[in-house]
Amino acid sequence: MKIKKIGPALILAIIASSCNHTDNVKNSSPVPAQKNEIEMPAISEPQFPDNTVYVTDFGAVGDGQTLNTKAIADAIESVSKKGGGKVIIPSGLWLTGPIILKSNINIHAEQGALVIFSPDKSLYPLIETSFEGLNTVRCTSPIYGHDLENIAFTGKGIFDGTGEVWRPVKKEKLTESQWKQLVQSGGIVSDDGKNWYPSDSYVEGQKMSQMNVPGQLTNIKDYEKIKDFLRPVMVSLVKCKKVLFDGPVFQNSPAWCIHPLMCEDLIVRNITVRNPWFSQNGDGIDIESCRNSMVYNSSFDVGDDAICIKSGKDADGRKRGIPTENLTIKNCIVYHGHGGVTIGSEMSGGVKNVTVSGCTFIGTDVGIRFKSNRGRGGIVEDIYFSDINMIDIPTQAISFNLYYGGMEGGGAEAADEVMPPVTEETPVFRNITIRNVTCKGAFQAVFLQGLPEQNLENITLENINMEADYGMTCIDANGVLIKGMRLVTKNSPVITINNSQRIDIEKMDIPANLKIPVNITGKRSKDITIDMIGRSNKGNVAIDGETDTETIKIL
Repeated sequence: MKIKKIGPALILAIIASSCNHTDNVKNSSPVPAQKNEIEMPAISEPQFPDNTVYVTDFGAVGDGQTLNTKAIADAIESVSKKGGGKVIIPSGLWLTGPIILKSNINIHAEQGALVIFSPDKSLYPLIETSFEGLNTVRCTSPIYGHDLENIAFTGKGIFDGTGEVWRPVKKEKLTESQWKQLVQSGGIVSDDGKNWYPSDSYVEGQKMSQMNVPGQLTNIKDYEKIKDFLRPVMVSLVKCKKVLFDGPVFQNSPAWCIHPLMCEDLIVRNITVRNPWFSQNGDGIDIESCRNSMVYNSSFDVGDDAICIKSGKDADGRKRGIPTENLTIKNCIVYHGHGGVTIGSEMSGGVKNVTVSGCTFIGTDVGIRFKSNRGRGGIVEDIYFSDINMIDIPTQAISFNLYYGGMEGGGAEAADEVMPPVTEETPVFRNITIRNVTCKGAFQAVFLQGLPEQNLENITLENINMEADYGMTCIDANGVLIKGMRLVTKNSPVITINNSQRIDIEKMDIPANLKIPVNITGKRSKDITIDMIGRSNKGNVAIDGETDTETIKIL
């Protein structure tokens, strides 16, 4: 084995996209292995009295033309007055405005039922709510419930949010004929011809907004002039207890599809969530500041992150101060999405005690995704992923990115930057285990990017088997344990470590034909041990001129 000192020019050529930050963590104790799957509390499933009505009993007509808002509301009210029960939507095409839920109601859409939410935006009045983790005003969701207990959506029917009348569309995401048809339908095309918007009202809203949320309006009346822009999530459940989703399809949402916010005892199983792949903000399910939840045996094919874990954004999220905790995700398939399972970036209230297992991601932009940035705050800890299979991932199979939204301060020139102080606005990601992951085809296998002032801490990767163009990059991390990782890559170095410490890599199996298997940079990199197997020639280990080689061992 040769340890080769290299200069800044070669470092930049090898890790052009990496950040050269400093690290203020000085703990040099051994890297602890993280605990196994987390034990969760029991979740209470909703129970309903034996009262049943059909919406047709109240005048609903399933012809796709008759507006059934009042008939469905009357059916819900009738069952509610009896103490609760089941409201059945039979086979048919059911046009309706918003469905406003009540406690002790099970909305049961039978096989063949297609509930279509009306494109008439006047039916969705503005309300104060939360979106993108911020307190704001949006249109009433097609399905809405607040401060309820014992509610359910069951059956094999379909709920369609008619999202096409709400969402903007990028020209690059459509075929030429699709784009032509969309433009001919009405709406507004941007001056550069690259985007379509539903109306002038939408365009005005976008001009005054950041990340889809307008900031300078002070009362709800001011929002009326940009109402078209304030597209709702399809299913909004706020501060509800004992919630069940079991069976239906939820599709074509105006924004996020299913958004449980500050809910408790949430069970999601056997559902399908579908959004067009080009749908902006077309998340599958966003579990935000919820306690005691399960998502299992479900499939997602969406236009943004598929299964999302959140807890509010920046000051609004920290003031709320409600983490998402005690969440189990199991046996789910994601066919398309920006991320398979994503934690963040709105995680200012914290995320803890999460297990994800037995999931498959097919062509998602990222597989396992953690994201945040400076200003968020919040603590993400005690997270356990296991038995994850992925294929054809365009970016990273496993990604931790604490510069989400922009690599501010990035580049080799930032090596001597003055680190910001650690405050309540500094995000913390720690005590995270990812085990038994297989990926065939990705741009990069593993990307670990912490902050110089607050490193990723105590990350365990075990039994990782991946085929990717590039291997693993680790930046600003303190305490990374890797056991039994096999990387089949096209490019070297397979492992890049920058300004990280207490890195222990055991039994790393990498291609024998790559000349530089390992590249270590940064004057704060130390306490690194790498044991490579399957290589009769360890090759040249590249270590830059600022790194102290005394605490680095290549076995």
